[in-house]
Amino acid sequence: MTLIALGLNHQTAPLPVREKVAFAPEATPAALSDLANRAGVNEALILSTCNRTELYVDVDTGAETVPRDWLLGHHDLDARRLDEFLYRHADNAAVRHLFRVATGLDSMVLGEPQILGQVKDAYQLARGAGTLRAPMERLLQQTFAVAKRVRTETRIGANPVSVAFTAVRLAERLFADLSQACVLLIGAGETMELAARHLAESRVRRLIVANRTRENAVALAGRFSGYAIALSDLPSHLAEADIVISSTAAREPVLTRTMVDAAIAARRRRPMFLVDLAVPRDIEAEVSALEDVYLYTIDDLRQAVDANLRSRQQAAEQANALIDLSVTHYAAWRGALNAGNPLPQLRHAAETRRDEVLNRARALLANGRTPEQALDYLAHTLTNKLLHAPSANLREAALRGDAELLRAAQRLFDAGSDTDADA
Repeated sequence: MTLIALGLNHQTAPLPVREKVAFAPEATPAALSDLANRAGVNEALILSTCNRTELYVDVDTGAETVPRDWLLGHHDLDARRLDEFLYRHADNAAVRHLFRVATGLDSMVLGEPQILGQVKDAYQLARGAGTLRAPMERLLQQTFAVAKRVRTETRIGANPVSVAFTAVRLAERLFADLSQACVLLIGAGETMELAARHLAESRVRRLIVANRTRENAVALAGRFSGYAIALSDLPSHLAEADIVISSTAAREPVLTRTMVDAAIAARRRRPMFLVDLAVPRDIEAEVSALEDVYLYTIDDLRQAVDANLRSRQQAAEQANALIDLSVTHYAAWRGALNAGNPLPQLRHAAETRRDEVLNRARALLANGRTPEQALDYLAHTLTNKLLHAPSANLREAALRGDAELLRAAQRLFDAGSDTDADA
């Protein structure tokens, strides 16, 4: 088996290319299932954010090109237009890359914390799609542990910086006093919540939140004393905004050149500052050609964040040392697995059976059974499920006189011990 990390990010590919290979959250489960069903693919996870699209795929020997071929076919792309932007890591290098991504060491803003939440979201999507098994399940759990350790043992998170933070600081450079500015946020996700928090600290005069689902806009605006509108109401309120920051999951632009041109005319040519943090872009590129409009995309923020990198380099070196140690630990576990160690499979199978029985016991409670009845079912069924295969194999061993296996089983299960140890 080979673990492959294949993808592109803000360092290797421009925004127009990243747009072409992005996966919408609602489309990811079907894409995962399609990828996992390809010959030679054992496990799959897709991480798609504003700054990167990456496939983490466990493949059999001889199937190493499947992820790249699938990515090209899925997005109907010509290899000649994509290969120059792709990177590929295998085995330990793939593990190290995932650890670096989750800890923010590979982010545009070094050490930014949002990426860990995005990796967790990708994990939940893959888990829901049933495309993870024991090796990558363990890898993801170790990834989260590594990220937590880096956060607590280094200063990588000191002086919080994020793309949202950088966008607000950029706005402060153009508007000396944000307390006199009206800010329009388009979107109600985590990035917009961070932006709203930074804007509230800067005491903006007015905050407007627009979102396709108005209830989400109301919830976000309410937390920061803002005003909520539906996305369809943008044309009516756009002229009020001195600053627009947008980050949605829309597949088409939500702000067009026509809309912004009309807003500028209504503002009597007072300038507007727009930041588009979305991939695919929320604001039509042609908007940048308008007079009195200053449009920045997520790629434009790279220069603005460079000043923050130096203060985090020492912490990044410490984080890399922790990551190298964790890569060694995972490599040892995976090596034992590839060498035929049955323990990971045994534990994964036991945990799967446990979850199945536990869910059925909960269903019994929900259907009116008493807790005692549910516990009796849980204990009886779980015992039978865990012992069924070993019992059948031992009976067969006894029938054929396999004394060696019987002695090994007695030693393995320590049948004569009463010790209640936590394995």
